[in-house]
Amino acid sequence: MSSKPSVLFVCVHNAGRSQMAAGFLTHLAGDAVEVRSAGTTPADAVNPVAIAAMEEVGIDITDQTPKILTPDTVETSTVVITMGCGDTCPYFPGVTYLDWQLDDPANQPLAAVRPIRDEIERRVRALLTDLGVS
Repeated sequence: MSSKPSVLFVCVHNAGRSQMAAGFLTHLAGDAVEVRSAGTTPADAVNPVAIAAMEEVGIDITDQTPKILTPDTVETSTVVITMGCGDTCPYFPGVTYLDWQLDDPANQPLAAVRPIRDEIERRVRALLTDLGVS
């Protein structure tokens, strides 16, 4: 088992918020943190507007694909951050759960997604501090 923290971002479709959060954490932490994302009902593809919003800040998430949330992925995470999956996320003792209330970027124009992206970045930076990762 790895000594580095494992963070799992979960949203319903794993196509917007969780993908942007994973992109920021990967970009900012490098390999100091294992970064994963999943959804309770994954979409077919990552939201193109989320991709565009991340491209604006120099982060490429075009290689990501929505993945299904599995109990094993949750159980093997240090921190699970939910973003709108509610009670459908399984609970395991010893895992830290955080719920980030964020607007859903689905069907939103780029101008509406930018503030969501910026809030996600702020929260990811705070998470890194909480994890003791510089």
